[in-house]
Amino acid sequence: MAVVLLLGLTAAPIGGNLILRFLFGGVLLITGLTLFLVGVDIGILPLGERCGSELTKKRNLPLLLASAFFMGFLVTAAEPDIQVLADQVRGVFPVVNKQLLILMIAAGVGLFITLGLLRTVLHLSLKIILALSYAVVFVLAFAGPRGFTGIGFDSGGATTGPMTVPFIMALGLGVSAVRAKPAKDGGAENDSGNDSFGLTGLASVGPIIAVLLYGCILSDRAAAVSASAVQGAESAAVPGMEAFVRVLPHVAREAALSLLPVIALFAVFQFSLLHIPPYQVKRMLSGFAYSYLGLVLFLTGVNGGFMEAGHRLGELLGARAADSGGWWLALLVGTGFVIGAVVVCAEPAVWVLTDQVESISGGTIKRKVLLVFLAAGAAAAIGLAMIRAVFGFNLMYILVPGYALALLLMPFCPGIFTGIAFDSGGVASGPISSTFVLSFTLGVSQSGGHGGDVFGVIALIAMMPLIAIQILGLAFNRKKGGAGK
Repeated sequence: MAVVLLLGLTAAPIGGNLILRFLFGGVLLITGLTLFLVGVDIGILPLGERCGSELTKKRNLPLLLASAFFMGFLVTAAEPDIQVLADQVRGVFPVVNKQLLILMIAAGVGLFITLGLLRTVLHLSLKIILALSYAVVFVLAFAGPRGFTGIGFDSGGATTGPMTVPFIMALGLGVSAVRAKPAKDGGAENDSGNDSFGLTGLASVGPIIAVLLYGCILSDRAAAVSASAVQGAESAAVPGMEAFVRVLPHVAREAALSLLPVIALFAVFQFSLLHIPPYQVKRMLSGFAYSYLGLVLFLTGVNGGFMEAGHRLGELLGARAADSGGWWLALLVGTGFVIGAVVVCAEPAVWVLTDQVESISGGTIKRKVLLVFLAAGAAAAIGLAMIRAVFGFNLMYILVPGYALALLLMPFCPGIFTGIAFDSGGVASGPISSTFVLSFTLGVSQSGGHGGDVFGVIALIAMMPLIAIQILGLAFNRKKGGAGK
């Protein structure tokens, strides 16, 4: 917010009214996200952990996998990042059906959570599964329409947000904790630690494949992309603070539709599997109430002015960088670097992951070190996204060598760091990336006249940690004098 305020009053004046709406929207976003995360912590997180543990104790693999699919599907459909991304995609691609897009993304997450838990139970190689999965991803990326590539990869990053990540981690921890057997010379304990990571990274692959398949189905119509819908929406925006009142009924309805399936899931598991004591049920229900209120405030702030200010700021800076180049381009790229470094520290899922890493590693992998590498990766990602937004080159020119490097590092990197790296790719791109950063990049790209080829910034934020954290793993392994598994 401080970065936008500085630029909006100096280099790219966006107007006092829009700045006020941005600041008020930012306060609503912070308040809403805080309440939402409190609700997740006391409602969603215990549900995921208990379900993972109890289902594994049943020793019924089909039941575990089927339940994991439905839980992943429903929790993803309630993810606020997905709601925001789907709205922005619908604005640029009018042929896209928002609800169908959300269902495709949710199905992709559910399917790959199922695959991830199967890997944990059968102790399959995470590296091999990731390599095969990304081979499928890039085959589909080259087969589908160019404009849909960025959407597919963006959906993989946006999926793993403040609701999905804690749930997936809790589910994976519950399964890996029950699956772990007494160690012989510490071997099983190490395996269990390795199995605790990678599920979020796998869950990020599912929506990429699902959305790219959807793009192939829509190939003919999706190729005819126009940004007029987004630009028209911006110009038709309601002036003043009435914008927040205007969006509130729609947001309240969408938030209810998102959370009701999760509450229904909780009711089914409570009576059939969990049998949680009444006082804990009351606490978890209060968590759902907090989550609903937080989600309403979050989406109201996002749609009432937060995203619009980002879009307008991107338009102004992008137009000047495209016309004049020079120091305007340097300012735009530098702004991207600063936002990238800051955005990682603003993503709540990053703190969930880094806390889990430090805890499971017994403090040998420090949270601060992980944050430094994640911030560096995100800064480079958004800086690259700004350059691409101005010049409009194909996203695959970055994604192909980037993922190739990430996959080439896997055989030499310790197993636990590979899991952390791919999990980090998911958590680094959350609510701030899906709202402000994406809107800002859309504004920059559309000011340069690049039409529908505007998505991809979330994809780059999700990709860079795969490289940065594995490099950290190689350095960590070399320092210890060991060999990676």
